[in-house]
Formats: sequence, structure tokens, C-alpha cells
Amino acid sequence: MFRPCIDLHEGKVKQIVGGTLDSTSGLLRTNFVSDRPAAWFAQLYRRDALSGGHVIMLGPGNEQPAREALATFPGGMQLGGGVNLDNARSWLEAGASHVILSSWIFREGEIDFNRLKELVSRIGRERLVLDLSCRLRAGQYFIVTDRWQRFTQVQVNEATLVDLAGSCAEFLVHAVDVEGLCSGIDEKLVQQLGKWTPIPCTYAGGAKSIDDLERVAVLSNGRVDLTIGSALDIFGGSAVRYADAVAFNRKQSQARQTP
Repeated sequence: MFRPCIDLHEGKVKQIVGGTLDSTSGLLRTNFVSDRPAAWFAQLYRRDALSGGHVIMLGPGNEQPAREALATFPGGMQLGGGVNLDNARSWLEAGASHVILSSWIFREGEIDFNRLKELVSRIGRERLVLDLSCRLRAGQYFIVTDRWQRFTQVQVNEATLVDLAGSCAEFLVHAVDVEGLCSGIDEKLVQQLGKWTPIPCTYAGGAKSIDDLERVAVLSNGRVDLTIGSALDIFGGSAVRYADAVAFNRKQSQARQTP
């Protein structure tokens, strides 16, 4: 299934090449900057019944547009970026269906299970999504944090997914090395996620064609959803029509309802 997104950077809806998201390098590559507010996209997703997408705050200065988007589609979108124990509940109260946790649950390159347990006890695992966005190193996928620049020591593999599945409702996995490039999905990663994940999982990164929706479904045996960003026409792309992605979801929903 297609899952929509709203990526916020410096208060604006943008599409960014993920591997360049480092405020200190000066090498940030931006594919698209919208003149429309985040709430406009949230209203579009609400109109088309596209629940389960995510609003991601990439750095500071994004809280107000994020809150406006959540208020426009209450209970329809997840919220990530800077979420921690102190603010998680407030984001749920602002309208997020789930909060997405990434950097905060890591310490010194390892998962801090005490932090994770404390958060789960406060908001419940059913309201939590774990961001396991990753990059390749020595042929293995390692989770990266801090705007996808810092490698952890934790691999994205079956053991990790099984271990974490009891603490969250879903996984979100950006393939950072291809994020924003529109060069094609990481088929190996998608296939492995489909084999390993015991709970719902959304993959993002590299989508360049409407056919990628079907490709992800086939590779993952229907166990992984796909986020499309830079290739979408509503984000300045020319490869994928938003209307076609909506139509794909409707067709899939109808097929599932047919006995």
C-alpha cells in the first residue's frame, strides 16, 4: 500500500536527498520546496482517506506546521522528529495517531531498552512506531541516527526486528543511501524486511515509478508498505502521479474486501 508523507525542514514542506541531511556540511541537496503549507497536504490525504502516513520534522523550526497538519487530519498521521519521553504524549494529544522514535532511544550506538520501556509504559506500544532507518556498511544494514549521519552498532536484521516488535506497533525504515534520489528502491532491503518483520512495516527510499508499489508488495509478500516522496507530482516530481497512488490503494482495498 501507498503511505503518504510530509517532510518538514525549516518550517517548509520539502523533499531532501536523505544522505545529505547534515546541517554542518553545507552540502544539503533539496529536490523540492513547496509553497503550500503542511496542512494543505494533510487535507489532501484526509480527503483521499490515506491514513498511516507520517509527518517528519527534520530539525528545529517545524513544530507549528506539524501541529497544523495533525490538527487537519487528526488520528490520520504519525509524527516523528525530536520525539522523546517528555513530549510524546503532547504530540498524541495534538492529533498524531502514533509517535515515531529514532535517535532518542539510542545511547552510545546501542538501543537503550530502559528508555524504550519507560516510553512504552507511558503511551503504550500501540501508539509507538520505531524508526529503523539504515545505511549500508560492509554489506550490512546499520541503523543510523542524528539526521541519518551517525552509525549505530545495531543492524537491521531478523533478530533486531523480532526483539523490538513487542515494544511498538510498526516499523518505519528509510533506505538512506537511496532516499530522495528517485533511482529505484533497495530491493534487497525490501525483500528482507518482508521476511523478517512480525508487525506492519513501511519502507521509504528511491521510489521512481508507480510500478514500485506493486514491486514492493511482491518482494515483501504484501508485508511492507511504500512511501513515495520526490517522485510524486505533488512534490515536484514527474515520475508518479499522486492520483495513481491513490487509485492503487483503492484497488488494493477493494481486492481485500472481495471474498
